[in-house]
Amino acid sequence: MIANSWLQIPEAEYTLMTLSPAIFFVSIASVIRGYFNGRQKMSATAKSQTVEQIFKTTLTIIIVEMVAICTNVNTELMAAGANLATTFATFLSFSYIFTLYKLNRKEEYKNPEERRKSTSKESAKSIIKKILAVSIPISLSSLISAINKNIDSVTVVRILKPLIGEATAKAKYGILSSKVDILTSMPLAFNIAFATALVPTISSARVQNDTETINKRLRLSLLITILIGLPCTFGMFLYATQILDLLFPNASSGGTLLAISAFTIIFTSLAQTINGALQGLGKIKVPAIALGCGVFVKFIANLALIPIEGIFENGAAIGSVLCHIVSFTIVYIVLKRTVQLDFSISKLILKPLIVTIIMSGVSYAIYQSLLMLGIVSRIATIIGIIVAVLVYIVLVILFKILSKEDIYMLPNGEKLYRLLQKMKIYA
Repeated sequence: MIANSWLQIPEAEYTLMTLSPAIFFVSIASVIRGYFNGRQKMSATAKSQTVEQIFKTTLTIIIVEMVAICTNVNTELMAAGANLATTFATFLSFSYIFTLYKLNRKEEYKNPEERRKSTSKESAKSIIKKILAVSIPISLSSLISAINKNIDSVTVVRILKPLIGEATAKAKYGILSSKVDILTSMPLAFNIAFATALVPTISSARVQNDTETINKRLRLSLLITILIGLPCTFGMFLYATQILDLLFPNASSGGTLLAISAFTIIFTSLAQTINGALQGLGKIKVPAIALGCGVFVKFIANLALIPIEGIFENGAAIGSVLCHIVSFTIVYIVLKRTVQLDFSISKLILKPLIVTIIMSGVSYAIYQSLLMLGIVSRIATIIGIIVAVLVYIVLVILFKILSKEDIYMLPNGEKLYRLLQKMKIYA
């Protein structure tokens, strides 16, 4: 019914069927992640989400390629295969974090006296009220995020069908949903750890009226977000066509779509981090409102841009970029009004931007040089990306974007700083 009546894409039936088991595993895993976050054990959540993204990307590429070879590029089954990969990835992520939870509970309650101390005297009714007061606005953000993705499923095929034919319209939507969305969401998996870690840290600092800790954590989290988001955005924009050819050799179309969609990465990741800060500050309704405004802008943009010849499906990608710009702008304004942000524009924006531009220029110049030497494009792409990573790391260190205090706040920061001192980079 959903495939035939709502989406008007009958071929989506298998896709929905293969994705449906993921609902159960995501729901239970989310509760367990909440347990770890509440106890400020962020590594468990971060690792489980990293496991999910790695397996999602890897299995999607493997399964889609296998289905493409076995079915002579049957897009209907390829899309179902991509979502089957998502279901497998969510199951593996759930299994990982559930195992951690069982081990953690055993460790915590080895001593019966400790169990008695930890037993809450608060009534179930009171606890449920508190949970609902926090979870409903946060769940609303997730719901709006899902609506955001479904805007493309409802508008792209409907608008393009009379213009370029039903089969082509469905193929364009398949590229957007099964390849572009997965690739642009992968960098967010690395950033979510910082956004999640901000909630209990800032919440605790707010209760103690510790503005210094709030500012320090915010500065570092925003800086790390920019250091992750900017190179991913530039890299995916520059190498969009090459990345699709490398990962999906039998179905590599969609370079322009990916190049435009790459700009969602930086705005989505920044909004993600700021949302974590706002939730910690008690502004839990703001992220949902901001994203709701962004989704409205995307819907209007889709309706206005997709019918234009020469833009077509790229209008959906432009709409997504506008959506996340609007959402980021709103949450940033609210954060600035809530907290006295104290950071250097040079350190937070200018230096990372300069480093990213230099990295992009060096990497792409080497890629073009390798092509001129007759190196196969896929090998040249891999070398270009490796060079980009190495150059970026070196430049971040040489430009001293991270201060001694920033490095100390990172995992194993003290050891890392001592290593940089031995290398004569920091005094």
